[in-house]
Amino acid sequence: MGVLPLSKLPRNFDAVPIAPKPKPVNWLRYGAAATLVASGALLLTGSKRAALVAAATGTTLAMIEQQETLKKWWGTLPNYIGDVQKLLEVVEGTVDEFAAQRQKIGEVIGH
Repeated sequence: MGVLPLSKLPRNFDAVPIAPKPKPVNWLRYGAAATLVASGALLLTGSKRAALVAAATGTTLAMIEQQETLKKWWGTLPNYIGDVQKLLEVVEGTVDEFAAQRQKIGEVIGH
């Protein structure tokens, strides 16, 4: 065990210890979660309209809380829609080719 010499002791004894600041409570997130849980409970009890209203409220609160994420999604959504549209055009072309081949085979067979 070491002993600190008196010359090494701090000279300022009036210093106030700094306590860590507590994290702020995110009430919006808790409200959204509680409202969505209440919506599920209302749905289980058979109150469909009240459950729908609670679910819409909880979803709205969650969307308000996650605004930055929604902005990013909104920005990338047109790209995804364009990709899906191209994929559907390819699928449509393939289905048309299959239909044409079926037609040709039906003519050859005589059906």
